[in-house]
Amino acid sequence: MTSVQFGWVLPGRPNERGNIAQPKFLAHLQQGLRLAVKSFHSVWSHDHLQFMNDQILESWTMLTYLAPLYPQLQFGSLVLSQSYRNPALLAKMAATFQYLSNGRLILGLGAGWHEEEYKAYGYAFPPPHKRVAQLEEALQIIRALWQNSGVTIQGKHYQILEAHCEPRPVPVPPIVVGGARPQMLNIVARHADWWSADRPGLATYRQQVVDCERACLAIQRDPLSLRRTWFGGCICRATEDALRPLRATYPDEYGLVGTVSQVKERIQEFIDLGVSYFMLNTGDFPDLTTLELLVDEVLPSFQHTEYQASTL
Repeated sequence: MTSVQFGWVLPGRPNERGNIAQPKFLAHLQQGLRLAVKSFHSVWSHDHLQFMNDQILESWTMLTYLAPLYPQLQFGSLVLSQSYRNPALLAKMAATFQYLSNGRLILGLGAGWHEEEYKAYGYAFPPPHKRVAQLEEALQIIRALWQNSGVTIQGKHYQILEAHCEPRPVPVPPIVVGGARPQMLNIVARHADWWSADRPGLATYRQQVVDCERACLAIQRDPLSLRRTWFGGCICRATEDALRPLRATYPDEYGLVGTVSQVKERIQEFIDLGVSYFMLNTGDFPDLTTLELLVDEVLPSFQHTEYQASTL
């Protein structure tokens, strides 16, 4: 039996809902974190560098700044682009984070996708199959450095020679890999502890679970050894009347959109498909209404909820 847990996805774009001055953004962020510690298990950040001239906060810096301020919380990345940090260096960064935070890191890693920021910041942007292959080598290097000393790996894309990552992370952080296409699901099955699905609706997610289980069985991995998570937006209001003006901006495709009772029902539907961890992006920030309702009325309903993992 596994307890159902929730993470709050941090706002990382101060001008996303209007150009918010730094003092106001930081004040609302701190207020949100003070709320989050009441019911959330973790907080998460996006790893992006540029969307045109939008204000973007760098993910790793944000996590390492906030971790000592909120010792009640775990910290995770949704998800770090493997292209932006040498995998051996990332293994070292994660081990150091784990040492200083007393083991509160959840490492999310992906193949990267946003071509604009790759080119703007001088990173090569190879085709998808190559980025996926690079991700697999990066995962192999990170695992090896966390488990062994004097590691040498001569990969096609990355190489390390007699590399040490001391002190090794204790406990070893769970690795989250996101994706639903066949190549990515193969990597998830081989290397991930947790699998992240990005904003799928219920019907889409049900099929993704079937595909993920098939990828696990193809390598003789027990699908139930892979923790299922769901990442997406959440907009919640106390009544339908309060929600109605937001429906055009946040359609159902945005994620979990509804009243308190409706959001609870949607969460339970995903739990019934084996999801035991939700990373929720409250898109109305700096308005904290959704976060307040989640903390006070939605998440406490699942505080003692456990799910029995099963295959479809």
